[in-house]
Amino acid sequence: MKTIHLFIFLFAQLMLTSQNSIGIFDNHEDIGNPIIKSVANYDVNTQTYTVEAAGANMWAKTDQFHFLWKKIKGDFIISATVQFIGKGVDPHRKMGIIARNELTTNSPYADACVHGDDLTSLQYRLTDTAVTSQVELSVFHPTHIELQRIGNKFTFSAAVFGENYKSVNKEMDLNESVFAGLFVCSHNANVVEKAIFSNVRIIIPAAKDFRPYRDYIGSHLEVMDVSTGQRKVLYSVPNSIQAPNWTTDGKTLIYNSEGKMYNFDLATNTPSLLKTGSVINNNNDHVISFDGKMLALSNHVGDKRISTLFTMPIGGSDNPTMITSPDSGHSYLHTWSPDGKKLIFTGQRNKQYDIWSIDIATKKEIQLTNTPTLDDSPEYTPDGKWIYFNSVRTGTMKLWRMKPNGSQQEQITFDEYNDWFPHFSPDGKWMIYLSYMPDINPAEHPWYKRVYIRIMPTSGGVARTIGYLYGGQGTINVPSWSPDSKKIAFVTNSKL
Repeated sequence: MKTIHLFIFLFAQLMLTSQNSIGIFDNHEDIGNPIIKSVANYDVNTQTYTVEAAGANMWAKTDQFHFLWKKIKGDFIISATVQFIGKGVDPHRKMGIIARNELTTNSPYADACVHGDDLTSLQYRLTDTAVTSQVELSVFHPTHIELQRIGNKFTFSAAVFGENYKSVNKEMDLNESVFAGLFVCSHNANVVEKAIFSNVRIIIPAAKDFRPYRDYIGSHLEVMDVSTGQRKVLYSVPNSIQAPNWTTDGKTLIYNSEGKMYNFDLATNTPSLLKTGSVINNNNDHVISFDGKMLALSNHVGDKRISTLFTMPIGGSDNPTMITSPDSGHSYLHTWSPDGKKLIFTGQRNKQYDIWSIDIATKKEIQLTNTPTLDDSPEYTPDGKWIYFNSVRTGTMKLWRMKPNGSQQEQITFDEYNDWFPHFSPDGKWMIYLSYMPDINPAEHPWYKRVYIRIMPTSGGVARTIGYLYGGQGTINVPSWSPDSKKIAFVTNSKL
């Protein structure tokens, strides 16, 4: 009889969780029994959460708030774009991301808390009986926040859209499995405050001992409005997909996965295999010609898996045309010339990696850079006047540019980040690129790291951060702008 009762109890709990699930969260509920009940909704089209909540406070020894949670074991990163609606009543109204041992009102916790006034802080309670403490963060009214757990270290990062993260951290002993997610508290028992959370991501990072190019985690295919930073997940899979191109008709994304190429129909959000004949060991260096008629591929050839360039019609081919020879060394494609007559690639020649061009008709190669350090990721500007690339010749991977004949090489970016993959909007006005944090090997663009997507005018100026991601290799290796120059496509990663 006890077994039957236990089964009924567990089934009832499962049904309750299922009924109260919301978006990517398992459940949502009031914590601490506020006198005014809260309301939370999820818009599947915009992938946003709207929370209207009361609650006397989240401080001292007890908390009252509304909580959208998921039970998570081990390390995680939860990120969101946050916005209060209206002026609010109490300046200490709160919203953010929290991780708690239990759903009780006095549970130990760590959070990423944004207040109604200028206060931004990592709040925490060490034990059930402890008074809340905090570590303040010098970011005022942040729009983008993130709570990361690595072991017992909790890090709160925040930024105003366009800026880079600032971070604070706290080491504390929370359970290995915690309830983690979004919260809102009005800081006034008789008042309801409203907040909207967008770009919400729960990221379970790769294991510390994962083996690059052998161990993969899941992938989200996303698009972003570059003016607002608003993102949307189109497709999620537990394996690796990489490097989406956006076709010039605006209807399709092309990406690689496990050596094969795929079309992703944006009208139906469904993938289909792209015919490439025997060329089925493709990496994430594939590029569409400027006129949209041709696709060039980098395919691993032979037992030594030499990356070799091929071209074919955009609709697919049973027999793509080999352009470079595997006998010459690795060739990693990055751009067509605007007239469609040349491919520009990173070539392993003379025991080093430099930028090369090859005439498609004659197969003649011309060396454009010559440094003992890595030069990589060349891309033509749409007007054909410049080739931008990234180079580690100064000790940090930065963006450079040169004339199409290799002359007038000059540095473009100068800060402490490691910059990769310059990509130009079709209208020629903007350049996006990927920035790794300063602590990586500058000659690498590794998998599964916290990275930024940044944007700057092609004419020059200050870079702004528009994407706060977990990804890296495979995120934006190739041109990924929409034809109207308003959006980009990219891949982020998480264990799924």
